[in-house]
Amino acid sequence: MQKVDGTIVECNTAYGGGRANTEAHRKAAEDHGFTAIADVDIMDSEGEVRLPVEGGSHIGYDIVGSHYLNYDFTIILSHFKGHAMAGFGGAIKNMSIGIASSNGKRWIHSGGTSTGSWGNPTQEEFLETMAEAAKAVADHCGDNILYISVANNLSVDCDCDSSPEDPRMGDIGILASLDPVALDRACTDLVRSSDDHGKIHLIERIDSRNGMHTLDHAEAIGMGSQTYELVRLD
Repeated sequence: MQKVDGTIVECNTAYGGGRANTEAHRKAAEDHGFTAIADVDIMDSEGEVRLPVEGGSHIGYDIVGSHYLNYDFTIILSHFKGHAMAGFGGAIKNMSIGIASSNGKRWIHSGGTSTGSWGNPTQEEFLETMAEAAKAVADHCGDNILYISVANNLSVDCDCDSSPEDPRMGDIGILASLDPVALDRACTDLVRSSDDHGKIHLIERIDSRNGMHTLDHAEAIGMGSQTYELVRLD
């Protein structure tokens, strides 16, 4: 954050807990030490805006915090791990759900049918909508975006879970790319190819939620490629 003179950005959650409104969200950021290292902006504290989705089959726009338009470059810094709904949380989930406003989060989770409820989409519809929302962010940024995923403390549960399962798998490392589809695919491939016996829990979580379908749809709508070259920096 200090190297790029950046701002930590968030949007309020669409469920209960300590980040459901701006005041509580700022307090959570302070309690976790984020305000001590950089400015923190709750981007939907003053409303929301729509970003168009090109090539989507579920949504024609994404709903993000209005302050997002104030920024000229985005770094998607993700903690790669499992997720109870998406199978895994990486760059695509982070940029879709994370940058979406509270209404935008419901819009994605409902498969583009509601901003007031979770709706009742199929699992595939939810995953595809998430990919489409992420593409809206990527298209908005153009070349002014990069993706970093930290694959450590690999639990099957998201950091947003109030009672996440303890990590079952050792650290893989830090990965970065200009292509979020390639990055998420590389992270999942490294989990599958790991010698760590704890990987079976994370693989089961990914596959039981059909998590790889997110990448299939993201690739199909032109967001990136699942083909990549892994360059190791030791």
